Formats: sequence, structure tokens, C-alpha cells
Amino acid sequence: MATIINVQHLSKEFKDTRAVDDLSFTVNEADVYGFLGQNGAGKSTTIRMLLTLIRPTSGNIELFGKQLRTHRSEILQQVGAVIEKPDLYKYLSAYDNLSIFARMSGMKVTRQLLMNQLQLVGLEDRAASKVKTFSQGMKQRLGIAVALVHNPALVILDEPTNGLDPQGIADIRALILRLSREMGKTVVISSHLLSEIELVATRMIIIHKGRKVVEGEVADLLDPAHTLVQLDTTENEKVRLQFSSSRWAPFVQQGDGLALMMNKEEVPELINELVAQGVRILSVNSSHSLENYFLSLTTQPGHVDSFAN
Repeated sequence: MATIINVQHLSKEFKDTRAVDDLSFTVNEADVYGFLGQNGAGKSTTIRMLLTLIRPTSGNIELFGKQLRTHRSEILQQVGAVIEKPDLYKYLSAYDNLSIFARMSGMKVTRQLLMNQLQLVGLEDRAASKVKTFSQGMKQRLGIAVALVHNPALVILDEPTNGLDPQGIADIRALILRLSREMGKTVVISSHLLSEIELVATRMIIIHKGRKVVEGEVADLLDPAHTLVQLDTTENEKVRLQFSSSRWAPFVQQGDGLALMMNKEEVPELINELVAQGVRILSVNSSHSLENYFLSLTTQPGHVDSFAN
């Protein structure tokens, strides 16, 4: 499978701040690649370097097997991007916005082509409506239509669900899956929402303070065989002692509280066994080991919900 993005030892410094620190990763053809990290982790800075909006301090970027610094124009013709909130002409219609941006890209524009793009993002019925009447989710979808109008092979979306309501998030999620599965495009999604990345991505990277924490296949990183189960009972120490001489002993985690790292499918059996022994269970919480690793490295006070499934 072809490598679409190859980043090696990328760094970016702003005065006394190193926003990206020796970062390396690869994105393969047809990936939906989740670029995950807390706000301020260096995601947007990295994306801006991929789009040549800012220059790296050091490191190397290749897109489509070519050096970005020497083949910029050729490469960017194959890239579409939405960086945070799309810049649109709010007093013009969706159709006119799309037409303007298409012409700016040098395309030969037809009405059918533009209407096809609006249909792709679910806005064909609002083609004549002014953008100022759109919800934030509709603006995001129109921004993606603008990014797709020249039929790029690579689509980069920086925090595409920021500020959206649940329906808007679901709409963007469905569009990303369609771009990948039906249109065969490679998609890079920057986000601080682990739950959203889990639903759409095939591969992912987590960065923290500009450095890579982990990278790999989502199916491997979120393996249900590595689920952290946290129990609270009326007699936690007694239950822990019972576990030490049972088949659950290898799964018990050290530290405060009562926690086991186990296969998610075995959780009902564990609970049934405890109930049969007369144990009163106050609560059961389960989460992926990656999620807890992520939280332990990246969560700031007040931001836990951003990462929760």
C-alpha cells in the first residue's frame, strides 16, 4: 500500500516554545488517520506544516512520495483541507461560495459539478441560501465541499466537529466515512475527541506536548482484550483477597481501588460470579487501556469529559 504522508523528525519552535518535537509518522493510502491530542498538543501546528502554511524548524515531510519543500505546487493540487472553522462569504449563497473557490483553484466549473459537490455534503437543497443563515454544522459541511471541489486524493480536516451539536457531529462523521469507503480518499482528522476518532479512524497517532505517544491500527490500540474494569463494592479489600486465590488473579491491577485488565467479553461472567458470592456491587466502569493511558498523559483538570467514550 502506498504511503501518502511520511513525516520524519519534524520539529517547530516559536521563540522559547517547541510546539512540535521530533515527530515522525506515516499515513497510508485509503487510511482514515486520526491525529489525536489535547488542545495545544501540536496538532494544528503539524497540519499547518503539512499544508506549507508555516515552515518547520527541522525535519522532513514527504507527500505522495515527493519532498514537500521542492514540489509544493504539484503536491497541494492533490490536497484538500479545512483548518478549524472554514472561511466563507457569509452574504453569498452556498452555490456561489463553492463556485468562487472552484474558480480560484483553476478548475473549469460547471453547474452540474458544483451541485454534485453540494449533494455530497447534503446541502443541495440549500444551494441558493446565504451562508449567514447556516448552522455551524452546515458551514463545516460547505467548507468540506470547498476542500473537495478539485477532487483531491488527500483530505485534511482540523477539528472538524468543534462547536457542533450532536447531529452536526454525526453528519460530519457520516461524511468522513463516505469519503473513505465510497470515494477511496485518504483522510487525516485532527481531534481531541477519542470517542469520535474510534468511530471513524483505521489508524491513529496520539501526541502530547508535540511528541508522539503511540501510533498504530485503531483495532489493535483499542483491543477489547485490554479493557480496564474498575469495580466498587461494599468490601473492596475482601474482594481483592478473594481474587488473589481465583482465576481472576492475573488480571488484578496494583494500586488503590479494585481494577482488573481483562477481555471485555469476560466482564459479565466476573459480575455474575461476584453476585453469586453475595458481593454487593456499587459500580462497574470499563474503558480501553489506551483511553486511560491517554488520559493519564494528556488530561488537564476540567477536561476529562473530552476524552470519555
